[in-house]
Amino acid sequence: MSDLPAVVPASRRGAGTVLVACAVGFLVGQVVATLLVAIGASLAHYPGGLSAVASATEPPWWANALSLVGLWVGFGGAIAYAAQPGRLVPLDSPWRVRPGDLLFILLGVGCQVAVAVAYAPFHANGLSRPVHHLFGASHGASLVALGVMSVLIAPLLEEWFFRGVLFRALGQAFGARAGVLGTGLAVVVSAVLFALAHGEPLQFAGLALLGIVLAVLVVRTRRLVPSVITHASFNAVAFTALLVQRSH
Repeated sequence: MSDLPAVVPASRRGAGTVLVACAVGFLVGQVVATLLVAIGASLAHYPGGLSAVASATEPPWWANALSLVGLWVGFGGAIAYAAQPGRLVPLDSPWRVRPGDLLFILLGVGCQVAVAVAYAPFHANGLSRPVHHLFGASHGASLVALGVMSVLIAPLLEEWFFRGVLFRALGQAFGARAGVLGTGLAVVVSAVLFALAHGEPLQFAGLALLGIVLAVLVVRTRRLVPSVITHASFNAVAFTALLVQRSH
């Protein structure tokens, strides 16, 4: 991680405001998501309204879709704020695509397999709950729509927010003088926040591990494309497993 000083500039004031923007953006996303679902429940005349949707084991597909859109609104606000001059020093070419990037598909698959193997000895119940919560009530076109949102759109926006903004702001706040230690701290803290943001206690360890891998990719490649592809591949494995399960 010797190239961190290029990723983490010396200014901390801009990073501090970006971190605040990330927190506000996340909270705003939660509020917008709730409002959108409430509107959806009203328009759909869903029995029990918002409270029933929130407590449902398998919410209607539109509720999950609206929740994602609401969260992304908050993420987008933080991303737009961080993009303003003087807040974060941009990566050289975050969206440059290279032929070898296809190999990161294998890394995403490998991360999913590694998480499954790590959890296997504990025989934990409910590990698949988030997948069933998201896709359980969807079929046909709604399943395809949620699949596109979770496998393609979510990885893009989450990487942009968590790695492209939050992780780099943390590193900048810790300061370039901290060197490798500062990098490692930024990697770990951003990974923990990434895992906590999903609100799934059983999946926390696996998501934190994924967050560490994704942050290190940004440090090593100085781009966001590798982490987006890895994240998308990771999600695609879970979605594919659900499709296979349904086919039997």
